[in-house]
Amino acid sequence: MRITKISNLLFVAIMALAAFISAMAQDKPADNTPQATQNTKSQSAAQPTRVAAGRKQKASGVIVGREADKITMRDISGVDMVVNVTGSTKITEKKANPFRGAKNYPVTALLRGLEIEVEGRGSDSGTLIADKIRFTDNNFGVARSIDSRAVPLEQRATTTEGRVDTAETRITAAEQNAQRLSGQLEELAAVANTARGGAKAAQETADTALAAAKAASADVQATNDRISQIDNYDKKQEITVNFKVNSYALSDEAKAALDEIAAQAKNEKGYLIEVTGYASADGSEAKNRILSEHRAEAVKRYLAEQDIPLQRIINPFGFGELKPVAENDTRDGRRQNRRVEVRILVNKGLTTPVGASAQSTRN
Repeated sequence: MRITKISNLLFVAIMALAAFISAMAQDKPADNTPQATQNTKSQSAAQPTRVAAGRKQKASGVIVGREADKITMRDISGVDMVVNVTGSTKITEKKANPFRGAKNYPVTALLRGLEIEVEGRGSDSGTLIADKIRFTDNNFGVARSIDSRAVPLEQRATTTEGRVDTAETRITAAEQNAQRLSGQLEELAAVANTARGGAKAAQETADTALAAAKAASADVQATNDRISQIDNYDKKQEITVNFKVNSYALSDEAKAALDEIAAQAKNEKGYLIEVTGYASADGSEAKNRILSEHRAEAVKRYLAEQDIPLQRIINPFGFGELKPVAENDTRDGRRQNRRVEVRILVNKGLTTPVGASAQSTRN
């Protein structure tokens, strides 16, 4: 008789623990529903641009998604385009050195975060069938660095999701056991205090698992944020060099200033240099436009001679008499307008630390 009573008490304790876990399982979907709805909306918000069937087109951008024989490319305006990669697609290096042959790459080199140029034609489904895909060796190195960080984080998130699924399976089994033991609820009061201790431990375990899942999700989000900012740049430094009337020769003072900005640029990651030339109102408008272009080209050539790679220098542009910084009615004003402006632009997506973004998301 005593053994039978002890057995009944143990059954009641098991039922109590199962009922508590069941209550926690019922609360869990409510916590995740808003986030799931938000993710669904964000995924359906972006629609890729369509290319007319048979139309030849050139496009450039950054790879933000990859599936088997398809890649998703986002241009500088934030618009996506789906590109089909076939067996006849040529994947080559966009080389800066004209005295050597371009490298050929396998299709596996098309990594997320890689800046590419595509030539091809439109398909019946509105995608771009690629004939040629080109990218620089430097951009390929950057994409490999991004991919080496993103893949482990995604694997960690997948592992965490698997653990959550296993926990949900166990909760379902516990709910079924609770239903089979429901006939013994009248004896629950005798063992309620003991059951509370086990329920508290289960709650702490569930809280720990949930915190780990949120931490992994924050790391993945931080990496996605960096990829989305890969086309955004911050102005790191800006200088102005001036010229004499009707001249585009660099003075010693101008060369010293360009030496300084070249040295700083070499210490930056993911940088570009913007060069724009201007002229005063002396002479005709057409002449001043050509003169401003010569001044910008002179600065570009000098920076290249200081070992700044040409692909790091944005194509120089001459504005002529446009955008004056001073009045052209005075000698000093015209002197200020005879200038070239040089700016160092640093890529946000490559300079924002992943750890810092993840920590900010968790806080």
